[in-house]
Amino acid sequence: MVQKPDFQLASESCIASTHRRRAQGWSPAAILELGREILEKEARAIRKKKESLGPSFVNLAERLFNLRGKTGVTGVGKSGIIGEKIAATLSSTGTPALFLKPVDALHGDLGVLRGEDYLIAISNSGETAEVLAVVESARALGIGVAAMTGNLNSSLARAAEIALDIGVEVEACPLDLAPTASTTVTLAVGDALAMVLLEMRGFTPEQYARFHPGGPLGQRLKHQVKNLMRSGDKLPLVRSTSTLAEALAEMTQRENLGVTLVVDPEGLLAGILTDGDLRRILLKSKLLKSKEGGGLELQKAVGDCMTRRPKVIEPEAPVSEALRLMEVHSITSLAVINPLSRPVGIIHLHDILGRGKILL
Repeated sequence: MVQKPDFQLASESCIASTHRRRAQGWSPAAILELGREILEKEARAIRKKKESLGPSFVNLAERLFNLRGKTGVTGVGKSGIIGEKIAATLSSTGTPALFLKPVDALHGDLGVLRGEDYLIAISNSGETAEVLAVVESARALGIGVAAMTGNLNSSLARAAEIALDIGVEVEACPLDLAPTASTTVTLAVGDALAMVLLEMRGFTPEQYARFHPGGPLGQRLKHQVKNLMRSGDKLPLVRSTSTLAEALAEMTQRENLGVTLVVDPEGLLAGILTDGDLRRILLKSKLLKSKEGGGLELQKAVGDCMTRRPKVIEPEAPVSEALRLMEVHSITSLAVINPLSRPVGIIHLHDILGRGKILL
């Protein structure tokens, strides 16, 4: 008996499961089961692609990193839709890119590419006539071509100088027909490529903001610190002679930022105290082992426990600079001071990025 290949067995299993569900009826439990099954199939496909990612991915990343021109992306149907997303993600993260509709490219739009540019052609089968025609024309213009295809033996793979395998064993579609797992893998590989290039280029939040002037993050990063900082009644502030218990109350009352600024008797910035500092102080304390000891520890003066010389910024500084300082020093808050070194505010990472409100 001839053993059927795994992908054929998987396809037959999918169809059998579909018939079984149709016969049983679509209860809420059956709907939920199928939805989870589809997600698991797509997740499994991505995990398998992660393991098989190899030299062709490296070659394509290096090719685009060293590219003097821009990257064109082309594809038809569902592959074309994924290609548009890949091109958009590349462009927004430091790799200039554009999407070319194959039919339009063959009727003049290919002229947007030059010899220093590059083309990524996407086709799961690797035999899509329109895509192959664009590739042939691009090569005639001296433009390098990479393929993202599910068939490394296809015409597209043979025509490309770099062929990236985006194939899957079976689609998530219960009929194994609609592009599902294959398009998900293609999108995930495209995202991986864009994010690797982002890291290789040292792309920063400030650069991201410049490319997103209309987005919420871009709008915020165009502000000055004084526009977003917390001041007045919202500013957590204690004196260096205050106790840790008083500092803890202040940190909690002022919108629960988990941080408070500390001033000396003259009102000048002396330091900063965070909830992390408090945890370390209490965990190191031998007195914490008793209830009485814990109470005594919280009576210590803030000035004996605070972080001195905290990172500061001026009110007129751009918010992008505040974000840069937080990133460089791995902190989440900056003291905002005036020319006399008196604290006038505090800016927290959440004030810039928002608490789940910023859509990137």
